[in-house]
Amino acid sequence: MKNLKVLPLAFYQRENVLLIAKELLGKIIVTRWGKTLTAARIVETEAYAGVMDMASHAYGARRTKRNDVMYSKGGLSYVYLCYGIHHLFNVVTNAEGIPHAILVRGGEPLAGIDEMLERTGKPKADNTLTRGPGNISKALGITTRHNGVALKGKQLYIATDAFSYPANQIAESPRIGVDYAGIDAKLPYRFYVRGNPFVSGKPK
Repeated sequence: MKNLKVLPLAFYQRENVLLIAKELLGKIIVTRWGKTLTAARIVETEAYAGVMDMASHAYGARRTKRNDVMYSKGGLSYVYLCYGIHHLFNVVTNAEGIPHAILVRGGEPLAGIDEMLERTGKPKADNTLTRGPGNISKALGITTRHNGVALKGKQLYIATDAFSYPANQIAESPRIGVDYAGIDAKLPYRFYVRGNPFVSGKPK
């Protein structure tokens, strides 16, 4: 991977979680566990707007051992287990005490595809490799062990290579799988790249 610039923590410590979620599209998640490097370009995200968002783990100022990292300054990873199976990678944003977070739902593989196949047990590289939040975390080797990691180290970070998707390729929709969130389930807090095969779910 060449010409990558790691995103500064200030990128995550802004107030507008929706803007950050949209701007993460096109950025690159990089993991380096030992000598193994894997990377994927983000093509789908979902924003979770803290204590007022019924879909958020922090709704109503809920604070538990699992979601405690959400209350940290932006720029940390929030990785939790879903259904006891899937490790889901989120990015904490905003200031300390404001529990905003962004779920990374899909990415396009850029490096380390053979290692991704081994981690996921897939026989070939197709668009299921890193499509969906559980799949992209598994392919990149991200687990709950990496919860609370600052996204500026050499093992786990998000970077830019100056690439960006044109505005007309960026779409928004309600989030997926948050029907429990009442009226907040309809909020257009999901952002994705139109037509990209690594985007999960159907366009809305």
